[in-house]
Amino acid sequence: MDSITQAILGAAIGEISLGRKIGPKGAVLGALVATIPDLDVVLLPFYSAVERISIHRGFSHSILFSFIGAFLIALILSKIKWTRQISYIRLCVFSWLVLFTHMLLDAFTTYGTQLFLPFSNYRVSFDSINIVDPLYTLPLFLGVLLSTGVFRKKPNRIIYSKMGLIISSLYLIFTLWIKQSVNQKFDTQLKKDSIVYNELLTVPVKFGSIYWYGVAKTDNSLYIGKYNNIEREKITFTEFSINDNLLNKVDSELANTLKWFSKGYYTVVEKDGIIRLYNMQCDMQGIRTYGEYKVPTAFYFEITPQPNGKYRMSTGMHKKQPL
Repeated sequence: MDSITQAILGAAIGEISLGRKIGPKGAVLGALVATIPDLDVVLLPFYSAVERISIHRGFSHSILFSFIGAFLIALILSKIKWTRQISYIRLCVFSWLVLFTHMLLDAFTTYGTQLFLPFSNYRVSFDSINIVDPLYTLPLFLGVLLSTGVFRKKPNRIIYSKMGLIISSLYLIFTLWIKQSVNQKFDTQLKKDSIVYNELLTVPVKFGSIYWYGVAKTDNSLYIGKYNNIEREKITFTEFSINDNLLNKVDSELANTLKWFSKGYYTVVEKDGIIRLYNMQCDMQGIRTYGEYKVPTAFYFEITPQPNGKYRMSTGMHKKQPL
């Protein structure tokens, strides 16, 4: 999720865990601790374009890091004046909850989170909520605002943060149910269109789990369609060839990294020796049309051959143009 939402979630947990002991400072500490996993972006300039793909939401978003981080953060907090009077165990549990819920929330988005590093680089992604969704964020924000602001002098003020956390969590679980319903809609239409697919990816766009894209994968093609949970119109699919053979021309490490990052949902095109890979797993912005030329989404990885026989990878974005 976006950094603001993560900070608010951390603030809610901080208020609930530490608020009775240190007041609104608990929310402040929770927000600060919640930003720690996303500090991995600071390291990106030190890595190559290929390595950067796996750095963000890497080890700093793993379950192992949540335990190591909680131990170290609690150790630091136990020396600070604000939290010196709180038991180390309580500080440890607070820190772990903030770190782990950050990682878990990210796993509900399409980008994915490498929860099991260093044992496995599998990217866990439930693909049920957009990276920015006010319907999840607002209850959390209002709960924290009421607890630390409007009712900060009330002895039971943390109840508002608890209510905000419960409502947001229920909505998050509800998005999984919506996703299952959307999957059934896509599956039904694919069968009506006689499209026999091997795998199906559905991802929400915008907010509120209203707008969805579906990507059905066959041996050689991807069929992309969109669905609106309110209008419930017929789903129309557009076919794109995967062209996996084009990746045989490039370095195997680069090709395998891009395949891993896209979780197999990609298409490849080539023009004048330059190869572009479109990743549908975490960048569904809709089909872009330029005359007779169509691309499955706006963002792409561009692989350019170099004089030394190697390839340089960069990224680009198609600008949206009127049809």
